[in-house]
Amino acid sequence: MNSFEINKILGALLGTCLVLVAMHIASGAIFTPEPPAKPGYIIEVKAEAPQGGAAPAAPAEAPIETLLASASPERGAQVAKQCQACHNFQEGQGPKVGPDLYGVVGRPVASAPGFNFSAAIKKLGGNWTFDALNKWLTKPSADAPGTAMTFAGLSNGKQRADVIAYLNTLSANPLPLPTAQGAATPAANAPAAAPAPTPSAAAPTTSPVPAPANPPGGTAPARH
Repeated sequence: MNSFEINKILGALLGTCLVLVAMHIASGAIFTPEPPAKPGYIIEVKAEAPQGGAAPAAPAEAPIETLLASASPERGAQVAKQCQACHNFQEGQGPKVGPDLYGVVGRPVASAPGFNFSAAIKKLGGNWTFDALNKWLTKPSADAPGTAMTFAGLSNGKQRADVIAYLNTLSANPLPLPTAQGAATPAANAPAAAPAPTPSAAAPTTSPVPAPANPPGGTAPARH
């Protein structure tokens, strides 16, 4: 085989390689996918609406009158131990960091002797009623913004009722606990007696049936 034949073979191979390379480049340019604007995979999840429409609202807390009906002063005394660092509970012991709490239920606000109350407490006014104490113990900083009292409050309504019931015992004359509004007395719940029937409603009387007249020309029938 001479050099001319070899050159022809090598030229054919080289041309074939060039054609394959050109085809590869062309196919890459045609079929190259477009890069996504945001890398990653998008998974579409169908949002499910809560059953029954909107989410149910949190149940309203029972009024303090209802909670006091089952309150325990003994449990309240245990909860109130956290207040002993700042308050006295016995009669005549005077204030500490905070005013003494003996006789606080029903006492006018900011009236405990020997204690200098802040302006925020003085603005409250009124008396420490059961409702006022419940609101105060929930969150003092919300009830009297600017108060110097750092106590965060009791979010549990039953605990507040227990503490208020305990504070009510710290008195020579504890106040009667309020009752829930709308409570009916047994007499009010008893069904009303049925009215006596009126004379017009009585059973009507029947008039006597007259005896048959004697048949003409005969005698009256005998009675047995």
